[in-house]
Amino acid sequence: MEDHTVAYGVVKSSTKRGTPTAPEKPLDRARWLEAALDALAEGGVGLVRVEVLARTLGITKGSFYWHFKDRGALLAALLAQWRDGRVASIAAQAGASRGADAAPAVRLRRLLDLYLDHANPRGMAIELAMRDWARREAAAAAAVASVDAARLATLVPLYRALGHARQEAQARALALYAFIFGQSLIVEGVATAEARDLRERCARLLIG
Repeated sequence: MEDHTVAYGVVKSSTKRGTPTAPEKPLDRARWLEAALDALAEGGVGLVRVEVLARTLGITKGSFYWHFKDRGALLAALLAQWRDGRVASIAAQAGASRGADAAPAVRLRRLLDLYLDHANPRGMAIELAMRDWARREAAAAAAVASVDAARLATLVPLYRALGHARQEAQARALALYAFIFGQSLIVEGVATAEARDLRERCARLLIG
């Protein structure tokens, strides 16, 4: 017959006749953050709760407190991870758009295609949840603003290189990103010839 004791959020077993086994290593921080992102995508920040995550991961809450002081610390880490990850991804996409032909219009089109041709439903769900969160909390608003600034910073110089004045370049850059995220909500999953033609027409209007 076994008895069970909890150590750092995991269950360790021992027999009455033997020596207790060493506790398993607590679930790592990255797993908690990944589960938090999944919960955010599924139901918004209100679903990112310690009890919910522990139940999803099949582990006790003790493991959580091994890595985070409290829920507030988890939320701060979640925002930082999303912000830093998106900014790094934007930089990588900007680099990938250069290629052999660095003409501004070509780079703009490559950036547009990177978003539109690589559907990421989970990423979009997280993006929308982040923006909803940003409507309620200043920390989330600051993270979203940082990501938006990084996005625009990759586009404005390209529009400037096409000969547009700064304010015009900023407006066009904003319109391009608004199109990228907006069309994914309006025509998500539509791959008809008519939808592709409409998207192509929009691209020509936005890039010139």
